[in-house]
Amino acid sequence: MKEKDLFFDKKHIWHPYESITNTNNCFLVTSAKGIFLKLSNGQKIIDGMSSWWSVIHGYNHKRLNLALNKQIKKMSHVMFGGITHKPAISLCRKLLEITPKNLDCIFLADSGSVAIEIAMKMTLQYWNALNVNKTKFLTIKNGYHGDTFFAISVSDPLNSKHKIYNNVILKNIFAESPVISFDDIWNNTDLKSFEELICKNQHSIAGVILEPIVQGAGGMKFYHPNYLKNVRKLCNLYNIPLIIDEIATGFGRTGKLFASEYSNISGDILCIGKALTAGMLTLSAVLTTRYIADIISCSKAQCLMHGPTYMGNPLACAVANENIKMLKENKWKKQVKNIEIELKKNLKSLSNHPKVSNVRVLGAIGVVECLYPIKIKKMQSFFIKNHIWIKPFKNLIYTTPAYIIDKDSLKKITKVIALSLDTDNFIY
Repeated sequence: MKEKDLFFDKKHIWHPYESITNTNNCFLVTSAKGIFLKLSNGQKIIDGMSSWWSVIHGYNHKRLNLALNKQIKKMSHVMFGGITHKPAISLCRKLLEITPKNLDCIFLADSGSVAIEIAMKMTLQYWNALNVNKTKFLTIKNGYHGDTFFAISVSDPLNSKHKIYNNVILKNIFAESPVISFDDIWNNTDLKSFEELICKNQHSIAGVILEPIVQGAGGMKFYHPNYLKNVRKLCNLYNIPLIIDEIATGFGRTGKLFASEYSNISGDILCIGKALTAGMLTLSAVLTTRYIADIISCSKAQCLMHGPTYMGNPLACAVANENIKMLKENKWKKQVKNIEIELKKNLKSLSNHPKVSNVRVLGAIGVVECLYPIKIKKMQSFFIKNHIWIKPFKNLIYTTPAYIIDKDSLKKITKVIALSLDTDNFIY
């Protein structure tokens, strides 16, 4: 049965960034508990990815399961158009408590990419309501904001898989990405490209969008907090809304509840997702100021022109509520700090390895940047054989484990990463 299922999958089902005819390895998971995934052959593997940053409390958590069970007995879904419900209201109350105080209005969406679409629509409708023709967005190179069309228009135009769409997407403005890393000494010259472009294009820029501190899929780079702080100042100077994309970094991953806290700034629009439901269901949210919301309401449309079928899904909102309750108990702070300590202890020595160009750690994120591209299929098999689930890309091996991971399991992950460097799973 397992072989038939995998054969069917390989023949008929697309996976993220995969060919349907020339696929990489695909492993059949039958269950998950805590930090472990169980494969169809009975093998248990440690998940070093927390399902792309989202499953922060581990799989099959009793409290999260209970929240879902309680809600599903009442209703799993109801349309949000003309109807509201307690899970959504409660969630929005909680979000306003934990996010920057200037944010006051919330749009509940389906996924991270859709949140970016909505945020960009907000800025365009904002300027449209003011009868000002601004249609461009300013961002930095090596960024990633999702896979939908607005989102890819502000993701790196050359170094991503989205460049095949460059002739049809909105043409935006890209500053050079920061080169001063998180722990380096700050120098204002790092801001030169961004400063020149925002000044030159101030009359056409509708909004600025950035991933705060961590550039995720664009290269897992950690930039200096002063960069973001100065971007906020420039947006204020030129009266341009700042969109902060905390979809990957939100809810404690970097050691702060939100990564923008490192710079002590807030955006005019905030996008959150991924860990919002602790990886239980898809849900995202876009928060903005009362001022922007009121201006949009004065537009010809008199409303924000977006309305997903599953907007404010009660089941997703209910489990997000429980997730935020758990986060407010503040266990995550010690958990993430312990992960950071262990990752630094066990990965930093790899900086001297002849196949490694850089090692960096921030919060519950550990990155080994290699000098050579990785043979993904072979490397994946190596990790599985060593009872680890890590999904490298390009020349990067990185881990973003669940916050509940124990010291021994984390040590196992870093040990296997070290061993992987001595394999022939690289393209020279």
